Amino acid sequence: MSAPRGPGKPRRNPLLGAAVLKALLRRRRGDDLVKAKALYEGILRDLGLTDEQVEAYLIEHGDDVDEAIRGHGRRGS
Repeated sequence: MSAPRGPGKPRRNPLLGAAVLKALLRRRRGDDLVKAKALYEGILRDLGLTDEQVEAYLIEHGDDVDEAIRGHGRRGS
């Protein structure tokens, strides 16, 4: 049985979350990028997703991904 959610709270989309992470990773440089890529690959494994699925989602829903990043106050740096 899953934990209760607040009224009207939408169910999280793991593909959107992975796409947001990948979009943010594209802005990284140097050692941070290497560490972040390892984290990203582990997250994909945990979610049962592939990088190809995430890339396809980014292509189809790029505006949604950008909105999610802005909505959380992230600047990608």
